[in-house]
Amino acid sequence: MRVGRGSNAVYDVIVIGLGAAGAATLSALAASGARVRGLDRFNSPHALGSSHGQSRITRQAIGEGSAYVPLAVRSQQIWRELEAEGDEALFSQVGCLILSDPEDRNERPPGQAFIDRTLAAAREHGVAHELLDTDAIRGRYPQFVVRDEVAGYFEASSGFLHVEACIRAQLGRAQRAGAEVSPLSRVASVRQEADHVVTTLADGQKLLSQRAVVSAGAWAAGLLGPPFDTLLSTTRQVMHWFSTAAGAEVEGAWSRSPVFIWRHGSGRDDFFYGFPSLGGQVKVADEAYGPGVPADTVDRATPASDSRRMFDAHVQGRLQSILPEPSFAAACLYTVTPDSHFIIDRHPDHPRIEVVSACSGHGFKHAAAIGEAVAEKLTHGASRIDLSFFALSRFAESAP
Repeated sequence: MRVGRGSNAVYDVIVIGLGAAGAATLSALAASGARVRGLDRFNSPHALGSSHGQSRITRQAIGEGSAYVPLAVRSQQIWRELEAEGDEALFSQVGCLILSDPEDRNERPPGQAFIDRTLAAAREHGVAHELLDTDAIRGRYPQFVVRDEVAGYFEASSGFLHVEACIRAQLGRAQRAGAEVSPLSRVASVRQEADHVVTTLADGQKLLSQRAVVSAGAWAAGLLGPPFDTLLSTTRQVMHWFSTAAGAEVEGAWSRSPVFIWRHGSGRDDFFYGFPSLGGQVKVADEAYGPGVPADTVDRATPASDSRRMFDAHVQGRLQSILPEPSFAAACLYTVTPDSHFIIDRHPDHPRIEVVSACSGHGFKHAAAIGEAVAEKLTHGASRIDLSFFALSRFAESAP
């Protein structure tokens, strides 16, 4: 269905949630000429959801699945376009290094280690890359303490995104194109009624639109109801910043470092990632998949014990000249699906509502292209990038 003015609609599209995906969708819709309004329960960008914490890795060859590669590549192009329009850095192209210990490769079926899947995606899509042996890693990157037989994959076209600046840039572009942006607007409900959508705010105000996009992250399940209340689970994650040792020989190497992803065993927890030093601080994180937690009651405290666990499990013995006491830490949220892939599809009971749950811990790098593709789908009926991999129907197909 092409976006058009209905008899009862004030807006063509209302976008609920202005994090990475929502801000990008609002920006692309506004650029298309649609009359749009974006709502966020906080003042975006903010530090209470999934789109904060200074930086996110971007890479082109995506080991999580080949369907992601066109999104990653197009997103990098959009970030560069946005960067040229403003005065803030959005994309730092420092390269991305993936490290794989022998246990990661040898204890999995052939070709199933993350580095192998990344390499397969690079070859399929023609992404330029280098394969590095242990000696090459040690010679080029002295900040990493690698054992014998550690394998490396390096992608020079990648790096990291400046999270808050990226969202500000998308919202700024949206407003310049005529979008309304409404922070501190908590949505109580969204539902389809006949030929339009009614979005009800917590203060009782009702907004009418032809279509709605729900990109509310950890709050999406509560708004959308079944089946999303069982498909979307929110987990607490923690990002950590550690200081580099002053005067250390590798201090300069940290400031010039690529982003990195290190899988040092075959277990789900044998994994962490990190960034170059910014102002003498190296950010690192892993992933924790405990029981789901409600977004409004998640524990946002970050005791020193969280960072001590991070240091002991991952940093110690692998990252050179990192001081053990954390400088600071911050909690963030993942909204995870059962298969850790995105959901980008119409609501099965409210087809005028488009659901965009593009997280599961790897969404930010794809957000710009997702917003563009969703806008194309709503305005033209189809997107140039194929989104069928993210259809809701896959869960029905996998049900017993």
